[in-house]
Order: sequence, then C-alpha cells, then structure tokens
Amino acid sequence: MKKLNGLWILMLATILMLSGCGSASGGSAQGKEAASKNIVIAEPVHLIAYLPLYAAIDEGYFKKEGLDVKTITATGGAHVTSVVSGDAWGNIGGPESNQMANNGNKDPIVSIVNVVDRANVYLMANKRLKLKGTSDQDLAAFMKGKSIAAGRYGGSPDLLTRWLLLKVGLNPNKDVKLDEPADASAVVSLVAQGKDDIANGAEPQISEGIKKDAWNEPFYGFPSLGDYAYSVISVKQSTINSQPQTVQKFVNAMIEGLKLVNSNKTEAFKILKKEFPTSSNASLKASVDRAYKDQLWSKDGFITKAAVAKPMDVVKKTGVYTKGYQYSKLVNMTFVNKANK
Repeated sequence: MKKLNGLWILMLATILMLSGCGSASGGSAQGKEAASKNIVIAEPVHLIAYLPLYAAIDEGYFKKEGLDVKTITATGGAHVTSVVSGDAWGNIGGPESNQMANNGNKDPIVSIVNVVDRANVYLMANKRLKLKGTSDQDLAAFMKGKSIAAGRYGGSPDLLTRWLLLKVGLNPNKDVKLDEPADASAVVSLVAQGKDDIANGAEPQISEGIKKDAWNEPFYGFPSLGDYAYSVISVKQSTINSQPQTVQKFVNAMIEGLKLVNSNKTEAFKILKKEFPTSSNASLKASVDRAYKDQLWSKDGFITKAAVAKPMDVVKKTGVYTKGYQYSKLVNMTFVNKANK
C-alpha cells in the first residue's frame, strides 16, 4: 500500500510538472513570466548608437534582473516583422516604423524605453564635392542632380533624407537619384566606388568612410533637430499585458545602461571595443566623441510626445505614412517612471 501511494505521488508530481510547462508556453501570466527570461532584441543594424543596450548586456545589468538578453541583427525592416511574428521579444528602432506595422494590427508594438534621443544620422559627400554654404538654398544646389545612398526605403535614414530634400525645395523623385540599399553598411562602398555621390549614415560607417577616403566629415547632421525618438525599445502590447514584471526588469536594466554611457566615457569605450573588435581605436574614439558632442543618448529613458511627433511628422511629410497615430497607444512610459523612482 505504501508503494502504491508512493507511485501515485510520483505520478501526481509528474502531471503537475508537465502542466506547469504547458502554462509557461501558453497558459497563465505567471507561467509566461517564467518563460520570458530568455529575451531576443532585434536591431536593424549593429550600431555604435545602441551602446546603452550593449552596456546593459556586458555589464550584467540584465543578469542582475534575472534576464538573459541577446541581440540579433535583422536588416531590411525585419527588426519590426520579427517582433510581429514572435521571433524576437522586442526591437530597437524608430516608433514610426512600429506605427506603420501597427496599422490594422490587433496586437500593436509599443515603445517602452528611449535609447537614442537624437536623429542619429548624417550626410557625407564624395571628397571631390564642395558645399559652399549651409543655407537651404546652398544645400539644394549642392544635392540637386546627385545620386544619394539613402538606405532602405521606409527606414529612418531614407525618410530623413527625403524630408530634408523636401525642406530645401527639391523633389526626392525627380531632382536626385535615391539609391536605397537594405544593408545600411553598404553606403560606404557605394560612395567609395563612385556609384553614389552622397550617403546617409551613422557610426561606425562615418569613420569607416573617412578611413577609406570616401568622404570627409559630414556636411549635414540630423541631430540638429534636437530631441527625436530615433531608437527606442519596443515590445508587443500582449507582452506588456502578460509579462509586466519582465518588462519592468528589462527597463530597469536599460536605465542602468543609459546611466553608464552618459557618465562613464572610459567604460563606454571598453564596451565599444568588445562590440566592434575590427574597428580601430581612432575610429571608435571619433565615434564616441561624436556621440557625446551630439548628446546622443537619452538621460532617463523617457520618450516625450515632442520626440515622437518629429519622426511621425517626417513620415507624414514624405507621404510614407499619413494615417496618424496616438501617442498613448504607441508609447507606454509606465515602466520608465517606475524605474526612475
């Protein structure tokens, strides 16, 4: 009888264990919380601007919160679709890209913490080209008739290029030739090989282009637009609903990563060396110096209404997306507010 009772206890324990596994994948919120410790963040390209995310991983801030976070590079807009499909827990990128994917989507992508609070791209020109002034008229005369490697159609660099062309009075579809490669790193070779005259890019592409003698320092910097929600961390609304504790832990760690890069340039440089081991010290130093000069990173992770309005205005004026948005549905600052308290 004792052996029989022991057998029943063993069977019951097995059933409970299996049912617990089942709930983790699709049952209770508590089960989903437990299953969410392994987190994948999709990035559109491996950028120096994403240093706060890399810092939170490298310095163990996520580990401290009980999370195992990894990044995957998903080009061509796949950083957004990978979240929609569930292949990635979250992404880093512009809220405007999320909004375009959210149109008609019953489970929208929502931004939970700011990372890059400046439009972190610049325009560089072939060294043989000389800009005579910085007025809109000067820029229009300089860019008219040129071939511009603007990046993937619909991506932030491409949209900002189109926006600037319109601002200075040029027609992006008639007055210039827009080359729109899906791979952001391709813009260096396109200008270096003479296929394009101008490129829109960020670090480390800027320093790589200077090193390869493709161009000099940027002739125009979009960080001049001020607070601009260029790269934020976003997850699906269903993730916020079912995994609030995990989302909070993630945001807590990101805030620590932001604090580190904003206050400790020496440590930030060390982390960059790990992330970009093939880049020279001189290139990385130039990249870091540019980031601090342009006040690239958010100080507290907060995404303001004004910072979101700017990229949404860009997509509206370029005609890429004109259906509007609601800040309260596109952004959730609950977790940032709790983390900063």
